Amino acid sequence: MHLEMLDFTVVAIYAISLLVLAQLVSREKAGHQKNTQDYFLAGRALPWWAIGASLIAANISAEQIIGMSGSAFVMGIAIGAYEWMGAITLIIVGKYLLPVFLEHRIYTMPQFLEQRFDARVKTILGLFWLGVYVFVNLTSILWLGSLAINTVTGLDLTWALWLLASFATAYSLYGGLKAVAMTDIIQVVLLVFGGLLIAGISLNEISSGEGVIAGFGLILEQAPDKFDLILSKDNPNYVSLPGVSVLVGGMWVMNLSYWGFNQYIIQRALAAKDSREAQKGIVFAAFLKMLMPVLVVLPGIAAVILTPDLDAPDKAYPEIMKLLPAGLTGLVFAALIAAIISSLASMMNSISTIFTIDIYAQFSKKAHSETGLVKTGRLVSLTAIIIAALVARPLLGQFDQAFQYIQEFTGFFTPGVVAIFLLAIFWKNTTANAAITAAFGSFLISTAFWVWLPSLPFIDRVGIVFLLCVVIGMLVSRLESKADHPDAIQHSSIDTSTSKSFNLASLVILMMLVALYATWW
Repeated sequence: MHLEMLDFTVVAIYAISLLVLAQLVSREKAGHQKNTQDYFLAGRALPWWAIGASLIAANISAEQIIGMSGSAFVMGIAIGAYEWMGAITLIIVGKYLLPVFLEHRIYTMPQFLEQRFDARVKTILGLFWLGVYVFVNLTSILWLGSLAINTVTGLDLTWALWLLASFATAYSLYGGLKAVAMTDIIQVVLLVFGGLLIAGISLNEISSGEGVIAGFGLILEQAPDKFDLILSKDNPNYVSLPGVSVLVGGMWVMNLSYWGFNQYIIQRALAAKDSREAQKGIVFAAFLKMLMPVLVVLPGIAAVILTPDLDAPDKAYPEIMKLLPAGLTGLVFAALIAAIISSLASMMNSISTIFTIDIYAQFSKKAHSETGLVKTGRLVSLTAIIIAALVARPLLGQFDQAFQYIQEFTGFFTPGVVAIFLLAIFWKNTTANAAITAAFGSFLISTAFWVWLPSLPFIDRVGIVFLLCVVIGMLVSRLESKADHPDAIQHSSIDTSTSKSFNLASLVILMMLVALYATWW
């Protein structure tokens, strides 16, 4: 499939508008030079709508749109659990975790660990996140994005990959988080509109022009096995989504790690002026998360009927795009590019923040000016995207479901990360050595399960390893000292109260989730 001139025009208008807008919102007042707070945290002045939109724009990218659609092609609506459980997780983060981080006025999650423990914990976790962000997240976004461009336009994969990297760099390198977050509302509007459009057209195609509702009814009739939210043990995809574990097991650990302790995501909320503004943004993002399966999962299921003979599941979404007429193809393609570019830019900014604040500023011997740190952050962003572009194809070219690869890989480290943060926040006795032991224990225990019990679903493995890491952390802490850690969190000074609107919105989201699982249990 190749785009027509009208489609290229639509994409070009989007690209130019985005670049111009990013530069406009990044401008500083006359006489003011951009400092680290401006570049890495948007001056701690992001409004709630920018926070919520940026959370989703950072989250929904190629690995969701392309990767999750590919997984939906294989296992159906069950893969939507990552989105719907994520909405509930956001509410928990907004209520109990975010106020702690905002109280500490941190730039990064490793910085919080330094305040709670010591510089060793900060450095270990900082280096870990840098590795994951560059070699897992950035590479997956670039690779799946280039795959989409190749399928839609016929452009060579390598050229597509470098085109994405260049555009993301031009879009975000100068302005930092403010350029990304303040333009993300446009990205999200385009993403939602494009996603609804392609979902509607695919359903209408299934019903031969009889409408969306008729098309959805035909999917239910012709592919009923794709509408099981809780997979049974005899389902061939049970190992990826093991039954009720998505509700009571390791899925919570995965989601808490991603939405609560992940620099790439939480950095937007850290840029709020206060907890109330951040919580409004969190709720906005949670409602958008409830909508996401319609945009990214439903097209993958529709592809089962419309294009059943795909040679790779991750081609499901790009193949569905071929149904669109000229002009609309360009619009949906621009929405896809919007999601990819926003996520790339967000990841680049988080990598530069962690490296500059947690690694460079600590180990470099010379004095650091604010301007110098911002320049370092820009250089790190550029270096990271170049490295990711070079290694993306060798790392991911052989996988046909990249979304599952990402989850499987991060599952080796996620249990330890969540255990460390929860113990740091809620158990005053936790020591630095206990946190380090839990971090390394997570990888070692996960590897042991992977080698000697490969049949254990990775979500179950994540849940079990998390519990073991908590026990290890508590035991090591007790062996060292029975007294409270001197830097333990004092919850009496942290306001975790929420507004009536936040509470009502949380209840609505919970009821929506219950209704979904009651319908397709």
